[in-house]
Amino acid sequence: MCAANTDPVIRLDGVIVVRGGKPVLRDISLDVGAGEFVGIIGPNGAGKSTLLGVINGLISPTAGRVSVLGKDPARWLHGIRLRRQIGLVAQSQRFNPLAPILVFESVLLGRAGRRGLGFRLHREDREIARRAMADTGIEKLARRPLGSLSGGELQRVAIARALAQEPDILLLDEPTASVDPAARQDLVSLLAELPSLTGAAILCVTHDPWMLPAACRRVITLKQGRLFGAGPRSLMLSAELLEELYAEEGLPFGPATVTGGSSASWPQEWSRG
Repeated sequence: MCAANTDPVIRLDGVIVVRGGKPVLRDISLDVGAGEFVGIIGPNGAGKSTLLGVINGLISPTAGRVSVLGKDPARWLHGIRLRRQIGLVAQSQRFNPLAPILVFESVLLGRAGRRGLGFRLHREDREIARRAMADTGIEKLARRPLGSLSGGELQRVAIARALAQEPDILLLDEPTASVDPAARQDLVSLLAELPSLTGAAILCVTHDPWMLPAACRRVITLKQGRLFGAGPRSLMLSAELLEELYAEEGLPFGPATVTGGSSASWPQEWSRG
């Protein structure tokens, strides 16, 4: 739950989403407070990305209530306005690799996202974009075309673009999934720095709990479209709970296997509350 005396920036109450006649989310209720870093984990098909779509106003719930920054994102005009305040980092960056778009130009689009299309960008906007690039370690890539970047570099550009938007809410949808293993840990380290770079509430969806940085203090688990559990990371990332959560498809991560319900081989940072 949110801190005392603080209204949640995200509130879902009994949300149901049915697509193609099949329930994707079933009776989801949750709150997220300002400045919280919340992880959302679960097996494939659990409804994690659908949940982000509901929060972002791109998916309308079949039933239930949604409030984001005090507005209903499913209402057309509210959704448009809210998306200026919501930064999104997708699982992979889709674009024409031959398009003549430079890294700095891509990051600067975050300012257009905040101001809205048709608004002229000023020197202040360029300074904010440069600061976001410095914060994500890509300032030396400013003049590089996007098509020349690696997967890890592209995800850093996407995070910088979202930071340049100066969002009130930051949604991360499988931010490390399309990155090679060598660059994955560097990205996790960057994700751990996000609370110090933005005051936004952060929701990070991942199939792999190993990718949640220690800065993520609360974890929500989904399974078959239902809320499986929610609580402090030390509880929700226990070996026993994760084995139950991923029982049907097997544990998706980690250099060591867990045997006999023991968490002895679990990453030590997971034991931090």
